[in-house]
Amino acid sequence: MAMGKILSSGPILLFLLYLVALVSLPADAAVKRYQFDVQVKNVSRLCHAKPIVTVNGMFPGPTIYARDGDRVVINVTNYAQYNMSIHWHGLKQFRSGWADGPAYITQCPIQNGHSYTYDFNVMGQRGTLWWHAHIFWLRATVYGAIAIMPKQGTPFPFPQPYRETNIVLGEWWNNDVEEVVKQGNKLGLPPNTSDAHTINGKPGPLFPCSEKHTFAMEVEQGKTYLLRIINAALNDELFFAVAGHNMTVVEIDAVYTKPFTTQAILIAPGQTTNVLVQANQAPGRYFMAARPFMDAPLTVDNKTATAILQYKGIPNTILPILPKLPLPNDTAFALSYNAKLRSLDSPLYPANVPLKVDRRLFYTIGLGINPCPTCLNGTRLTASLNNITFVMPDIGLLQVHYFNIKGVYTADFPDRPPQPFNYTGAPLTANLGTTSGTRLSKIAFNSTVELVLQDTNLLTVESHPFHLHGYNFFVVGTGIGNFDPAKDPAKFNLVDPPERNTVGVPTGGWTAIRFRADNPGVWFMHCHLELHTGWGLKTAFVVENGKGPDQSILPPPKDLPPC
Repeated sequence: MAMGKILSSGPILLFLLYLVALVSLPADAAVKRYQFDVQVKNVSRLCHAKPIVTVNGMFPGPTIYARDGDRVVINVTNYAQYNMSIHWHGLKQFRSGWADGPAYITQCPIQNGHSYTYDFNVMGQRGTLWWHAHIFWLRATVYGAIAIMPKQGTPFPFPQPYRETNIVLGEWWNNDVEEVVKQGNKLGLPPNTSDAHTINGKPGPLFPCSEKHTFAMEVEQGKTYLLRIINAALNDELFFAVAGHNMTVVEIDAVYTKPFTTQAILIAPGQTTNVLVQANQAPGRYFMAARPFMDAPLTVDNKTATAILQYKGIPNTILPILPKLPLPNDTAFALSYNAKLRSLDSPLYPANVPLKVDRRLFYTIGLGINPCPTCLNGTRLTASLNNITFVMPDIGLLQVHYFNIKGVYTADFPDRPPQPFNYTGAPLTANLGTTSGTRLSKIAFNSTVELVLQDTNLLTVESHPFHLHGYNFFVVGTGIGNFDPAKDPAKFNLVDPPERNTVGVPTGGWTAIRFRADNPGVWFMHCHLELHTGWGLKTAFVVENGKGPDQSILPPPKDLPPC
């Protein structure tokens, strides 16, 4: 009967349905939905087969495609034996901290057999970001790219490439990564370094059993290609180069830069870099290669991963040429490369650097040794900010803040170290103990923050890539040695400094960043070397709600995983 009524109402109904379709089209078109099944799969590399945790059975996992302005909805179902959470690295998560993903910071992990839907808007961002597991060392295999296109009709501020390719740099262990970490923790020492580096999950032909585990991209003479390069390695800063070809850097951490040409790039764990490569060389096969940068006296997996850039029509029998990469300890290259990075700072993409600072923070980065009754030699290596080793709670800190739960954390993280000292002088080996606690720093909404991160020679100096969740920041200054508050700020770049979400603090040096705290919530800040994060080199900012209607955290979703 009802159906008959609908049919008899004729043209009016059709017109109404047409109107509804018109109204709902843009909303539907702007929602990107993904299903992520976390599952264990057997994978073979370097003549070793082992089970690894994957998303949808893929290694690396699927790429998320979105446009600036889209809503992204990703349902994650966990079929693995490990608890799981996923972080959408570099996405600002404006008021949607529940979707940020770091376990025990913004959520409890998703347990085996359960699901959680990450639901967030992409606002004012475009370029390359990435996603990865944010619990234990599971990001060794659980990671993938995020490619955000500009709004429809908005061109790139650089020549339109013919094609684009993701280049995701990673690390591979022959043994189960979680077991490797447990072994290290038992000893109170760093776990074994990785057995290979990888490009798109493949180590390349310089490794045993890797002929078929080599990534190759085909190019056509005269065409320009965009490489979206991501460092998903757990513990290594990497150099990357393409034999015989220059690269033009056009973007870092999903922020456009003033273009410059280079033979190699430096990329720290957590960072992304977009480069243009012109296929303008003699047709042939050319290696792309990645290997670590380490200018401190520490052991790393010093092996070179390779992939192949192959001109169309060239047979596979031609042997590729290797690129000239900087030496593993080439500090001069690292410093000069980072100094070339500048925000585009155009009318369309301005660099809104905070010029007035409301809150000045100074954090020292240190390694230490604490007693450990369960470790074989009675002590364990540890790490700290301002001499505080961060203790992870067993409930999400965002919930604690939102529901005002008492007794989980204190908001008394010090703005500066308890005792000033000669931070980068001779190696400091006295009083290497640290204090432990879940201590956070409270920041007023919309206040401007300057944070100086200072490396120290406690045990050893080392380069540390720091990632701030929920924000981009401007890297206004950097230097070697101790930061001098009287002289160094005069040299800050407040015009077009690079804007990013992850910054390398140079070995035995300092970096100054500025940001405006306009995103309320609890935001993790940590070293992106997984080893150091596990040792406690992390903290979080509690950014308070503002007074306006859209200046407070949104309520938690109904399916937020329980603890």
